[in-house]
Amino acid sequence: MIFLIIFGIIVLIIVAVIGWVIAAYNGLVRLRNLVEEGWSGIDVQLKRRADLIPNLIETVKGYMTHERELLEKVTELRSKSMKAENIGEKAQLAGALSRSLANIMAVAEGYPDLKANQNFLDLQEQLAKIEDEIQLSRRYYNGTARNMNIKVESFPSNIIANSFHFKKAEYFEIEDEADRKAPKV
Repeated sequence: MIFLIIFGIIVLIIVAVIGWVIAAYNGLVRLRNLVEEGWSGIDVQLKRRADLIPNLIETVKGYMTHERELLEKVTELRSKSMKAENIGEKAQLAGALSRSLANIMAVAEGYPDLKANQNFLDLQEQLAKIEDEIQLSRRYYNGTARNMNIKVESFPSNIIANSFHFKKAEYFEIEDEADRKAPKV
């Protein structure tokens, strides 16, 4: 009789541990997928902005004859950002691109004909909306990355995370203090 009770308790403990392992693993998988979904949202917005840049450059090119260097820099940053692989590199290039686009908008203030151009105004509005979407996507991504990192580092879920090779998510951070402000467009 005592043997059956002890055996039953051992079986319950084993079932509880297996249940906890399954729940912890599934929680980590869920968070990893949320992080990937969050990154996908940022990536989509960065692509939308990159697709808008050639139209913006073409629109301002005819007006800004003396700002060729600025336009070339934006084009170069766009190209680099499209090729960037890791999150840190994308974040750095995204910040530099935002600064350069803000510079174009600032320089455009000196061209009244450009400021009155409907294409330019439409592009400026679209760019402002995309910048807002990038900011929202970045917040969502960083929130899910934070949740993932807490789970990967916290005991006892870190045992499961290490066993199944779950890694901390990299934050989409802006390193330059000037980039922390939304560009004025």
